[in-house]
Amino acid sequence: MYAILDIETTGGKYNEEGITEIAIYKFDGHKIVDQFISLVNPEIPIQPFVVNLTGINNEMLRQAPKFYEVAKRIVEITEDAIIVAHNAKFDYRILQTEFNRLGFEFTRETLCTVELSKKLLPDVKSYSLGKLVRELGIPMSDRHRASGDAKATVILFKLLLSKDSKKEIISNTIRLEPKRQLDSKLLDIIEKIPGETGVYYMHREDGKIIYIGKSKNIKKRIIQHFTSDNRKSKKIQDEVYSVSYEKTGSDLIAQLKESEEIKINKPIYNRALRKTIYQNQLNSYIDENGYINLKIEKADARKKPITTFTNYQQAKSSLFKITETYGLCQKLTGLYQTKGACFSYTIRECAGACIGIESPEEYNKKIEDFIKKNSFENNSFLVIDRGRDVDERSVVYVEKGIFKGIAFYNLNYQITNTDVLSSLITPMANNKDAQHIIQSYLRKYKVLKIIPL
Repeated sequence: MYAILDIETTGGKYNEEGITEIAIYKFDGHKIVDQFISLVNPEIPIQPFVVNLTGINNEMLRQAPKFYEVAKRIVEITEDAIIVAHNAKFDYRILQTEFNRLGFEFTRETLCTVELSKKLLPDVKSYSLGKLVRELGIPMSDRHRASGDAKATVILFKLLLSKDSKKEIISNTIRLEPKRQLDSKLLDIIEKIPGETGVYYMHREDGKIIYIGKSKNIKKRIIQHFTSDNRKSKKIQDEVYSVSYEKTGSDLIAQLKESEEIKINKPIYNRALRKTIYQNQLNSYIDENGYINLKIEKADARKKPITTFTNYQQAKSSLFKITETYGLCQKLTGLYQTKGACFSYTIRECAGACIGIESPEEYNKKIEDFIKKNSFENNSFLVIDRGRDVDERSVVYVEKGIFKGIAFYNLNYQITNTDVLSSLITPMANNKDAQHIIQSYLRKYKVLKIIPL
């Protein structure tokens, strides 16, 4: 749990400042679950430059509660939570100073979104809150007011959580959480998990990830883990202390994140998925008569495939569909072994390439159309699909045949704007598994739209 806050002060000498406004949003990693916003009477004058910056003046604060009147609420809303702020060192120091004046020792763990942004967003031009959120396309109102700045920090922090592929933020959060009794722990974990699409992470008590999975219904999948009696599941049940999750909305995004993050984090119970997830690929060659032939082969990293398949049965089934869709010859796609005409020719679904009636030029154009549509090579496009909320969309970005990464964007923004796109994209590895996942998904499922670039 996080307490994302912003504080406005009077300005003045170091450790003599007073709070004029405070906003705290309690955030569970997915949504705001509580909030506290209040002006505060600092009982000292506000510096003129601060009045010009924030618009808060001495008259506005005359009837506002003093700090001791809001202190209890601040303690309650930040209890068992990590304080998150943009330049957390400043906000935390101001809070501690105010509590020290009351004779109360206020101690919380902190996270700074400036430091996290420098690590996870290394290419942005500025890390000041205003410039940073503008470059990332994050909506912001009431700049230099506590509520506006804190709300923008919530959205920024949510973006940083999604970009943290090593899951260091959530793992450290779990390690710092107050330890709880483990009686009925599995039921407690299940109760907090949503029945939505996304990626989930199983942690030991020290925060270390022991298993990563994805599901269209995370709650249902976790229940399966916790009720299964196979050897691996029983080990997970014994070791798991907490389960965190990341909603994706899109199953394609979930598959890509699962594949990437297993390779990065190498969880002990994910051994099978650390390896390549496809076994067969579709290649092409030109025969002695000049016809382009298609052939299913074993996965071979030395060859550049048109597309890939999880197993041979999936490959053969897909190739039958491809042959039918593009009017190809079963003989030249390796689906019908014969020295004469293929079966499709006898039912008028093949134009006769198998017996030389259809010319190589005519036939090869159909093959080239298929390859162009299904191969990544030199293609640039965006795959747009469901997001985590109704007003959000997910993006998979491929540039000149290279998978660049994923993003989420609000429907108010033009995602084809390259500056906004490059800022929002979480870079991901362009490996054979990622390309297989995208190609396989687009073959089997409909997405909202594909935008060529």
